[in-house]
Amino acid sequence: MSRFKLANVVTDAGGDEKTTPLLYDGDAALDVESGALVVRGEVDFLTYLNALSACKWRRYAGLTKALLHLELSGSGEVVVRAVATGADVPREMSRQRFNGPCEIDIPLDLEGEDLMGFSLVSHEGSEVRLARGWYAAEVDEDALNHVRIAVSTTTFRNERYILPNIQSVKQGIAREGGALADNFHMFVVDNGRSLDAASLTDDVITVIPNPNVGGSGGFARGMMAATEHEGEFTHVILMDDDVRILPESFVRTFALLSLAKGRYRDAFVNGAMLSLENPTRQFEDVAHVIKSAAYCRLKSDLFVDRLSDVLENERADVEVENAYGAWWYSCIPVAVIKRNGLPVPFFVRCDDVEFGMRNKPVYMTMGGVCVWHASFEGRYRPSVDCYQYTRNFLAMIAMDDCASERAFMLRFRRSMRLSLRDLDYVSAEFFLQGLEDYLKGPDFLARADGSALMKENGARNERVADVSELDSDVLAQAGVTPEVLSNKSLDFRGSRLRSLVRTLPYDKHYLPEGMVRGRVGYVVKNAGTVLEGHATGCETIVYLDATREHGAIRRMDRARFKEIRRREARVMREYRRRGSEVRAAWKAALPRFASREFWERYLAERA
Repeated sequence: MSRFKLANVVTDAGGDEKTTPLLYDGDAALDVESGALVVRGEVDFLTYLNALSACKWRRYAGLTKALLHLELSGSGEVVVRAVATGADVPREMSRQRFNGPCEIDIPLDLEGEDLMGFSLVSHEGSEVRLARGWYAAEVDEDALNHVRIAVSTTTFRNERYILPNIQSVKQGIAREGGALADNFHMFVVDNGRSLDAASLTDDVITVIPNPNVGGSGGFARGMMAATEHEGEFTHVILMDDDVRILPESFVRTFALLSLAKGRYRDAFVNGAMLSLENPTRQFEDVAHVIKSAAYCRLKSDLFVDRLSDVLENERADVEVENAYGAWWYSCIPVAVIKRNGLPVPFFVRCDDVEFGMRNKPVYMTMGGVCVWHASFEGRYRPSVDCYQYTRNFLAMIAMDDCASERAFMLRFRRSMRLSLRDLDYVSAEFFLQGLEDYLKGPDFLARADGSALMKENGARNERVADVSELDSDVLAQAGVTPEVLSNKSLDFRGSRLRSLVRTLPYDKHYLPEGMVRGRVGYVVKNAGTVLEGHATGCETIVYLDATREHGAIRRMDRARFKEIRRREARVMREYRRRGSEVRAAWKAALPRFASREFWERYLAERA
């Protein structure tokens, strides 16, 4: 039997003081020169990044015992605390005095516990210094799973993120050393071909110049590199470039993969996305596609500086039907890629969702396996959120039979109506273009220049401006007050009556001009969801995005409305006439799209 590290005690999450509540609660400070954490009084480490998820280690690896190793100086006590299954508050499990410098090992009994952690208490007149700490388990080395990890990140002229991330990964892996360092490599797929591949490539990093084929193509290229030589890697972690990395995530992922038992040996591991703007807000770890044709998070926002939310996060069941994990941090077994193929060339949007629908994985998650990513609020782009979404989601339904196409089309028609009511002609047009291009079939996708299409469509997005640049008189008429602008809530409390009314097929464009002339309103929207506002019967609408910092003034255009409705009627006739035929074509195309031969040719044609 030998000790196997489960997780480090993290004392620095990148130097951002906003992340401190994820590390510890109390009076402590990092000594930058020595790397030790200096503790005064009582400091609690039963936190998102430093608690041990006893319930998950039991479930995934069958562990019932663990230990806490601490390297300390000064005089004080270690207090082990745990939250039992079904409980909400921690209780004291043990208390041990120390007078350092010393190394102490404290046994942990995981049975009946969901979360375990510790506090450090310095004795009066003394300060305690925590040099290092980790959780470990005694394991049979012969029973460990063989794990070799390849990280694949895709970047496009985003040096301000990717260069620090490369440095962070190299430093983190070197600092950890041991089995992880011996079984780790990172592929940086450079879709912009702007990195100095020769100077950045070394024993840990390989930079691969690539044509701009979007996230789908970049991740496909990374998967191809990781599967090029038989047995070289066992798992691929797909990771966005525009994230802040926590190298500890690799440590915990490696431990999970090495110790997983039974059905979890072949599981995916998905990291959580925390918000860069609000680093204690967890947005998502695993989501799923519901039969009524929408994707939904399995957990609502969790603020993981709160013990109650940390517990909810660890206890929540992510093993559901039609689950998928977004590719900001998603660990996939190489065997799955070899068996079921590469991503579909969607460029962006739904590539990760489709991959989940096709493979139907079991997911493992764990606190501290995460990245920080820019929040999605205020990033609405109709060229992506309407066009790419409609085209790709329909193709996914056809290929994987994961949801009701009829339900999707009902949602599509409703989205069209709501966009037009809010005078959002751009979104309505992109919804229609998405359906039109889906009806062109899979050969359109195989031939399309995704980069040129994204650029062309992006130029047609609605131009939003800083609110301070919008006409102040129109804002005042609309009722956009300082109170409206200062309210940053993303909560949506729609009533059933309101939802029903918004579903009805009415539209103010059909009203006589005299009934709407001069009326001004506003809407605050988070993507397609109206958070606040009153725009019924208004000729002019002030649109505000979810941040309430940017917006646009929209004015009724009856001629454009009529053309959109005529175009909608035409494309719906074609859909009714050819829908079954097109769906079958997409279904038949999946094996081709997922093949290595297709991707080798696709990338070569765009090189």
